[in-house]
Amino acid sequence: MTTNGLTAGTADTGTKATLPYPGSEATVGQLLSLADEYFKAAYGLLPQVSRIDPRTSSAPARLCAIHAVECYLNAFLLFQDVSREEVRGLQHNLAKRAELAVAKGLKLKVKTHVHLLRLNDQREYLVVRYGPERVSGLTELNRVFATLKEIGVKVAASIRSQPYEPSDPRFKPYW
Repeated sequence: MTTNGLTAGTADTGTKATLPYPGSEATVGQLLSLADEYFKAAYGLLPQVSRIDPRTSSAPARLCAIHAVECYLNAFLLFQDVSREEVRGLQHNLAKRAELAVAKGLKLKVKTHVHLLRLNDQREYLVVRYGPERVSGLTELNRVFATLKEIGVKVAASIRSQPYEPSDPRFKPYW
């Protein structure tokens, strides 16, 4: 059975659909736009953080913030011609993303760079998704948002400051 020209899986044979990996065809512009949306979502969730239980109630905002950081770094790396396979191979490792982005020219404050390493070492991306019992070890919420803001601003400025070439496949169809 086919759907839109792609092979769909069937229960009889146990085969899986041969769809491209999600994001494997996304342009730099699309990733930047997605990161911007998660940035806005993270800030939009801040008013819902409870003073009574700020660590647990901040999990949705933290998750959006961390994911926005990952998307911004992905966009930057792809813009710097890092292969999609290499970026995908980083999984959710923000430390490796940061190291590679810095090597490709992204200038980060020392505190931001150290925070990205800590986010990775403490596995905060997983804790905010699945580990409410470990939220006491999370970094301060203001540090998470300072990291998000710096990376969002610097990556967007770096990418958007480049002259747009209509033939550049990294940007289509965003701009």
